[in-house]
Amino acid sequence: MIAWRAVRGPVDVVITDRWGGVSAAPYAEFNLGDHVGDAPEAVGANRGALAAAVDVPPDRLVFADQVHGRRVVAVEEPWGTQRPASADGLVSTSPDLVLGALVADCVPVLLADPQGGVIAAVHAGRPGMIARIVDAAVDAMSAAGAVEISAVVGPSVCARCYEVPATMRDDAAAVSPDSWAVSATGTPAIDVAAGVSAQLAEHGIPVLRVPGCTRESPHLYSYRRDGRTGRFAGLIRLHRMPRGDFRSWQVLSDGAAPSGAGLGRK
Repeated sequence: MIAWRAVRGPVDVVITDRWGGVSAAPYAEFNLGDHVGDAPEAVGANRGALAAAVDVPPDRLVFADQVHGRRVVAVEEPWGTQRPASADGLVSTSPDLVLGALVADCVPVLLADPQGGVIAAVHAGRPGMIARIVDAAVDAMSAAGAVEISAVVGPSVCARCYEVPATMRDDAAAVSPDSWAVSATGTPAIDVAAGVSAQLAEHGIPVLRVPGCTRESPHLYSYRRDGRTGRFAGLIRLHRMPRGDFRSWQVLSDGAAPSGAGLGRK
């Protein structure tokens, strides 16, 4: 369920894995995506279990309708009866609202200004990296009062496993040169996490990378590996009171597999 967790000041970041839920194959077990064909009651049960694990009411888990774009929206309360906003970034200043990015190869980016009390969750795949969604997220956080932002970049498909046509690699590298890569078989590839991390660095934002390749790790969902599959999540929450040192991230739970290939079962 919870594979990795860290705190910084009043900010709590969580990365889930695929274990400990009720979804059946091919979504087994802890699928959080309600758009992939899994039984709605199973997704609801998994989200309820996650809410209990992070100690919030289920409606305070907030996910967007992700569309591989550049839109970032401010959210200060649960969606309630409204449909989730079509966006790939969520920004909030509200304590105890848990923002999430659902992924199965794309990069979950969790951003925080612990002193300013501003957080964001971003879903950044190849299209989002090319559209520079992290720029939009940083702008939205700055508009909400953020000054000193730090980032946690979660597991995603690694460059070894993300083989693409040469023209696609060139298009990505034209926007973010650090994304240029070669696959394990020597073919053109893209390193989306490296590209996104470089974009964050352009803003002077320090990045903490959580190790793991979704395609290589059996503990994480991977669309590229499995096709029909579930989604795990990167989550971020602003608490009312500090939970850790403001100066750096303190890792509370690290499920990295001994091989470094992915997150381990918890």
